[in-house]
Amino acid sequence: MPRNIPRSAAAVARTAPHQIRIIGGQWKRTRLEVADRPGLRPTPDRVRETLFNWLGQDLTGWRCVDAFAGTGALGLEAASRGAAEVLLVEAEGDLVDQLRAVARKLEATNVTVQRGNALNVLPTLAAASVDLVFLDPPFEADLFDKALAAALPALAPQGYVYLEAPAEWNAEAVGRHGLGLLRHTRAGAVHGHLLQRVA
Repeated sequence: MPRNIPRSAAAVARTAPHQIRIIGGQWKRTRLEVADRPGLRPTPDRVRETLFNWLGQDLTGWRCVDAFAGTGALGLEAASRGAAEVLLVEAEGDLVDQLRAVARKLEATNVTVQRGNALNVLPTLAAASVDLVFLDPPFEADLFDKALAAALPALAPQGYVYLEAPAEWNAEAVGRHGLGLLRHTRAGAVHGHLLQRVA
């Protein structure tokens, strides 16, 4: 068997640097490096595309918080689509440095990166000041209920919460937080939920 046969696409992909891309807006197709570290799980492109289809693509003037930012994929997508203010909250110092470097590269004046624990930062935000909160905590930490509770005071009356989890949250589960389930999507082991306050 010849030894110089090109490797399969799958084999090449396994050895290539991990990257994600911004899907829409002014930075469409911009690729972002993903650090190779345990627990870092960027929201899949397909899920982000579905989410921003739900939200209507244009987020001009919105105030957003990406509470467990990681790669910043969700928050940067919102910023790319016109959000006025995007706060990226991340606890890990090396990821904070990477997020700040990306924001500088993009000249993203609407993006602020803050190092901190999201569960401590969210309660410090002004009441009813945020139009969209992204909650994508580490799945193994089981912080979903705590994160929802921490985010709610900052959420504007007509604001949205996007919750990403390893299992589907039904209407009863989100209803305990005074939220209604608007939409749900799944891609592999990732479940995405769009939530809003119940009137």
